[in-house]
Amino acid sequence: IGINYVGDDPGELSGCWNDVLNMKKYIIDVHGFEEENIVILMDDGIHTEPTKANIIDAYKTIIAQAEENDAIFLHYSGHGTKLRDDDGDESDGYDEALVPRDFQTSGMIRDDDLYELLFKNLPDGVHMTSLMDCCHSGTILDLPYLFKGDGSQTEMTLDPNMNLDAFIEKLTGKLMDFLQAKMAASLSL
Repeated sequence: IGINYVGDDPGELSGCWNDVLNMKKYIIDVHGFEEENIVILMDDGIHTEPTKANIIDAYKTIIAQAEENDAIFLHYSGHGTKLRDDDGDESDGYDEALVPRDFQTSGMIRDDDLYELLFKNLPDGVHMTSLMDCCHSGTILDLPYLFKGDGSQTEMTLDPNMNLDAFIEKLTGKLMDFLQAKMAASLSL
């Protein structure tokens, strides 16, 4: 996803499309991804417009199509922001958010939404890498671990600011959904 916000003043960016095209070349040339398995959203008038609905739909589709042993690579290059936390799960009082092209009319995509979209229904055995090239992206997926690529760490550490109670509640919800689906399937046999 690459959003240059063409025509926005202030706020227009200039490198997001290049980021996407360079990343596409990299995952094809280095990691063997196939062109037909790559979906690009850019506000260039050629690709699918990166509106809130289109971004959410693309994320839902990739998770729905994922199977065990698949590798998913997500890339976002555009604006990021922070919004007042609306459900009390952020220790700093703010949700991080992606800024879709139509943010003025459709709103932002909060970290809580990203977690629900990308992890709640992620099949077991799927490897996902997500690169969020935007402001406020450090905890944008609401995961409990941190890694700083500045040479000071060799492994991930638990985020001391993570609201573990809220995270466990999210995980428990996923577990309950899984158990209910298994029980419903066994009852239908």
